[in-house]
Amino acid sequence: MSSSTHLHFNSHLGAQKPRTIARQKPNPAQKNDTSCPFCNRESLVDILASEGPLVLLKNKYPVLEDTLQLVLIETYNCDEELSIYSKEHLHHVIRFGVEKWLEIENSGEFSSVIFFKNHGPFSGGTIFHPHMQIVGLKKVDYRENIREEDFEGVVITQAPGVEFNLSTKPRVGFFEFNVVLSDINQIDQMADYIQTAVHYVLNYFDYHCNSYNLFFYKLEEKIIAKIMPRFVTSPIYLGFSIPQVSNRIAEMARDVRERYFTEGTPSPNTPV
Repeated sequence: MSSSTHLHFNSHLGAQKPRTIARQKPNPAQKNDTSCPFCNRESLVDILASEGPLVLLKNKYPVLEDTLQLVLIETYNCDEELSIYSKEHLHHVIRFGVEKWLEIENSGEFSSVIFFKNHGPFSGGTIFHPHMQIVGLKKVDYRENIREEDFEGVVITQAPGVEFNLSTKPRVGFFEFNVVLSDINQIDQMADYIQTAVHYVLNYFDYHCNSYNLFFYKLEEKIIAKIMPRFVTSPIYLGFSIPQVSNRIAEMARDVRERYFTEGTPSPNTPV
């Protein structure tokens, strides 16, 4: 299987994609509003698997060449969001998504398979409705650009088989949360830590933040999730690929620990 460093994007097809990401949620009563394609379940096609509210289907707009693009719809409607999912639904989403991602990766049909989530106007997504994406890459191996140090950091908390930390060498810069799973049997705990990171980003971050990305990585026997708060990207990173590291990493790690992991603190899925 030949290798490449770049993905080729079909801009003509991309221009046809619906866009609802900038709204709090689509408003059918608003003139010229774009209705949510994921809320209308009856219109969905090319469904590969489903369990309750979860639907895995082929992306209607496969803009990336030499790939298999799938969408994982997480909820029935636009009103829900990962940071306030019930524990039962949260665990269902993460288990289902990881299972399908690994199935495609283990098929041997692709150089690598990426699994990620966009949320909010700065995340790079186009649809507001909660969903994730799985993309099989025929010519690109994402692992060639990944280093173990990308996921090392100040430990916030840990449990058997899973660690939650704040990067000391972030990939893009400033603050990036990592959840490192070394025992697949602890995947529900991984999901809980992911939810905590997302809840913190959307509610307690230093600067008002309404966007994040959630990325998953398979490195040897570990499954790793990285949660990145999203703002306008630093020109130093864009122009020179130089990440910046905040001098407040230890302070923020302590703040997360005190808010979520001391006795008497509320569950992350408690609305603020």
